[in-house]
Amino acid sequence: MSGNWIDRFEGLRQLPADIRAQLVGRSAIIRAEAGAKIFGPGRSPDNLLLLLDGTVRVFQTSESGREIVLYRVEAGQSCVLTTACMLAHEDYSAEGIAETAVEAVAIPRAVFDDLVARAPVFRQFVFMAYSKRITDLFRVIDDVAFGRIDVRLAQRLVARAGGAEEVRATHQQLAAELGSVREVISRQLQEFQRRGWIALSRGEIRITDRAALEATASA
Repeated sequence: MSGNWIDRFEGLRQLPADIRAQLVGRSAIIRAEAGAKIFGPGRSPDNLLLLLDGTVRVFQTSESGREIVLYRVEAGQSCVLTTACMLAHEDYSAEGIAETAVEAVAIPRAVFDDLVARAPVFRQFVFMAYSKRITDLFRVIDDVAFGRIDVRLAQRLVARAGGAEEVRATHQQLAAELGSVREVISRQLQEFQRRGWIALSRGEIRITDRAALEATASA
């Protein structure tokens, strides 16, 4: 397997030649189709995954069936939950689903443990990624606990739309991403529609007043 993938991760580019050779020789490229379950509660992580292409949604589901999206892993990133579970030798407590077709490097647990112990560059890469994602998770907690739902929903719609005018998402999907419930999101979307900011249709939201939506998002 070519070692070119190492250079796609900024924190790994300075690895010594012998460590690079070990990492390449003992890792594997894996692929999964959209919708595939990458990991789930009760399963033990056997590999650290470094995502080369695609997106993995990491979420948790309550006993009542309520889902909250914790974060997404995108190309050039690792999964903080996998890192935490491997460091603590614990099973997963959340689920990861491929939102798109994904390609990743799988670093076996034995290699991970060895390099964390004796390769400072690799260890720094692991813990820097870990600390950044933990900060992101605290932001999610803060938003869910204290954030205004109208502001957070406006932010999500603007972010998901990008440069387009349509957002393809159900009310339930938006609720999961915002740590809310469908009924609350539906009421807020209807309020946005009443104000003339969006137009609702089945499985799609069309932005009709981006400036007003962005003003709320930046409140």
